[in-house]
Amino acid sequence: MTDLSITDELFYGRAGLDQVQVRRIVDDALAGADDGELYLEYRQSESFAFDDGRLKTASFDTTQGFGLRAIVGEARGYAHAADLSEAAIRRAAQTVKAVQAGHGGTAADGPARTNQTLYTDENPIGGMEFAAKVKLLQDIDAYARAKDQRIRQVSASLAGSWQAIQILRAGGERVADIRPLVRLNVSVVVGDGDRMESGGTGVGGRLGYDRYIDPENWQAQVDEALRIALVNLDATPAPAGEMEVVLGPGWPGVMLHEAVGHGLEGDFNRKKTSTFTGMVGQRVASPGVTVVDDGTMADRRGSITVDDEGTPSRRNVLIEDGILLGYMQDRQNARLMGNEPTGNGRRQGYAHHPMPRMTNTYMTAGQHDPEEIIRSTKKGLYAVNFSGGQVDIVSGKFVFSASEAYLIEDGKVTAPVKGATLIGNGPDAMNKISMIGTDLKFDEGIGTCGKDGQGVPVGVGQPTVKMRGVTVGGTQV
Repeated sequence: MTDLSITDELFYGRAGLDQVQVRRIVDDALAGADDGELYLEYRQSESFAFDDGRLKTASFDTTQGFGLRAIVGEARGYAHAADLSEAAIRRAAQTVKAVQAGHGGTAADGPARTNQTLYTDENPIGGMEFAAKVKLLQDIDAYARAKDQRIRQVSASLAGSWQAIQILRAGGERVADIRPLVRLNVSVVVGDGDRMESGGTGVGGRLGYDRYIDPENWQAQVDEALRIALVNLDATPAPAGEMEVVLGPGWPGVMLHEAVGHGLEGDFNRKKTSTFTGMVGQRVASPGVTVVDDGTMADRRGSITVDDEGTPSRRNVLIEDGILLGYMQDRQNARLMGNEPTGNGRRQGYAHHPMPRMTNTYMTAGQHDPEEIIRSTKKGLYAVNFSGGQVDIVSGKFVFSASEAYLIEDGKVTAPVKGATLIGNGPDAMNKISMIGTDLKFDEGIGTCGKDGQGVPVGVGQPTVKMRGVTVGGTQV
């Protein structure tokens, strides 16, 4: 948990709030409520985009505001404003108190305290000069264009933010967190005659820009983007049909995030709209499959010292050896379901209410050598990267598009293919896992998860995984 002094200076120093008066307003607003909090936020963010050999956009933004919430049973009152003043908070208090009419609840105990420190509190935006950021993108562009004469276009972007929050509960309990976040993206377009293909990659996390100034780091991103583009340039149309599929380690864990992770969020299960509803203690995946959501991983994009209700993040084992152990919970859904909060109450910002969301979600390593997994596959698809997908939480049905994939023939990875999509059902797919590799890998720090109009940074990961009988949609005729 971040030292309160930094956020005290922001909200009670610069913004001019009177801490005693704010506490009184919050106490009055939440009197008789089951739960609730005042969420204060200050955020700086910037982004740069370099395209066609020149800087196309550069932006900088500072936002601040508050969100006040009162919870009564399944109902919640929520009011927010960009005006950080006692008058605005007092008006918000009158609004949220309406939800408590005729209710005399007992306030829930506050979150446990924590002293864990998962990332720096330094502001990445102020740690690197504007000119140095532009030069970094110029160097990326020049390096990429010199790599291969088939390159037609290079795009690079750099983004960073610094978010400071403080959460105030009835009774004066306060929790704070400082969250840096940076991201570097590179994409290239290559051409051969009339045919053009693209490749892209990115990297980021809760740290400063320093790591990406090192040429060894950003050059690796350019090399990877170019490699993917050239693979796609040689790719042939993917075959269609039911076949064995091997998923590569790392970013393919996004399929686990979408097809399984969302279905394990508490609100969907409390409302009985998830395909995993009522299945705690039952087998939902093949033996050996263990799925974890862990917000305590140092410097990772999805990590949070405390969630946006003040609950310390933690390592939550959701599925162990194929058996469902529990769901990811915020405070409201946990209370209504008779469970404990798991540190997964997250919100995009002060204008949004918290809800159960993932942090870093991954499948743990198994017993099989990745090369053994490939050798065991006579005919199938090796999906190394995904570009996007869609999932229906209620039915569990999904469709994912592979951005880099290869055929597996007689136990060997052979020709690259394009246009492959994986079609299936989340729980069904989890029970089709037949081999799990030893090579657990996490994504490079580029994930953003959307839910109910809110986006939050997340991480994914998995080892090499083999699935039997998966439907592959292709473009081969």
